[in-house]
Amino acid sequence: MSAPLGQSKKRRRLKMPPITSAVMVGVFGFFLAVFVLWAAVMKDPMGSEPMVVVALPELPAAAKPEAGADAKPGPEAAAPSQPATPPAAAGTQTITIIDGSSGKTQDVQVPSESGGKTPTVDSKLLETSRHGKIPRIGLDGTKVMTAYAGTAAIAPDKADRPRIAVVVGGLGISASTTAEAMAKLPAAVTFAFSPYGGDLGRLAGRARGEGHELLLQVPMEPFDYPDNDPGPQTLLTTLSPDQNVDRMQWLMSRMQGYVGVANFMGARFTATEGALAPVLRETAKRGLLFVDDGSSPRSLASQIAGANSLPFVKSDIAIDIVPTPPEIDRALVRLEATARENGAAVGVATALPVSIERLSQWAKSVGDRGFVLVPITAIVTKPKSAT
Repeated sequence: MSAPLGQSKKRRRLKMPPITSAVMVGVFGFFLAVFVLWAAVMKDPMGSEPMVVVALPELPAAAKPEAGADAKPGPEAAAPSQPATPPAAAGTQTITIIDGSSGKTQDVQVPSESGGKTPTVDSKLLETSRHGKIPRIGLDGTKVMTAYAGTAAIAPDKADRPRIAVVVGGLGISASTTAEAMAKLPAAVTFAFSPYGGDLGRLAGRARGEGHELLLQVPMEPFDYPDNDPGPQTLLTTLSPDQNVDRMQWLMSRMQGYVGVANFMGARFTATEGALAPVLRETAKRGLLFVDDGSSPRSLASQIAGANSLPFVKSDIAIDIVPTPPEIDRALVRLEATARENGAAVGVATALPVSIERLSQWAKSVGDRGFVLVPITAIVTKPKSAT
């Protein structure tokens, strides 16, 4: 009979037989015991997992721990023999440079920082400006150009030969490039230093110690300025004469011992008389010479220099305008032809590895062809007022 509405049936509780519970407990205990025993006795519990074995390189014999306190290194532990490097001469240091043509390394000796070749700067030829020390003409009339000119004399039997001066610019920014130029180029080559090097004074002093005449490169405004910016403190046609002279004095304070200044770029500036004339007057006032790199046919430097009794030089050939060995060699042939025709010639180059290498090879034989390589002061055009 069915139960009346509102009343629930009594639920029956199922009870597992006592034997079934005992069996389940026993099975669980068995598996737990097996797992504990397996974990305790197995040396590699992850032995069934996939593994990757990486072979590590064997340590060199010198790095292996010694077997005992009395262990001695075997023959394999000895350092490999190296070719002996000859000791540097007094006052020099050995540096490694890279050959610009072949890429091979070469050890060369250059003057060391503490070497005795670095010449001093004459304090009587210095004036204090708001930027630091800048050149001036001595009270006795001594000009900086004369005081710091190269001391190498031309042999009497070569005095009538055509003269060639070579100016290598862009030095002082890279110490290694400057060292390579000093190591490979003869003292008669003139070095032009950029004003932006971090160790400019020391590098310039070392170059002077090697016998090189120095120039200071002065950044000047090109036609496409500011898209083409020569650098901080560039002389600009939009500045007043006083502002440009102040900038030039900052540039002149960056190093000492140079015989003159050279333009760096500056096609617009050198073609603008109102901007260039005050700068060249300042150059003459300081007892320096001026070198026009010849890159701009519109430059007025020659005319303004003559009007201000300023010693002046203009380059005839840009040696590495195409910086490849064949083109550099062709430019040097043209330089020799110009010197033979005019009695003297000036070439300018940039301190590129390929340029230094080709100039180095050319300089070794230029004398055999009847020329004499001279510093820039040996070709300078004398001021009109000079007697």
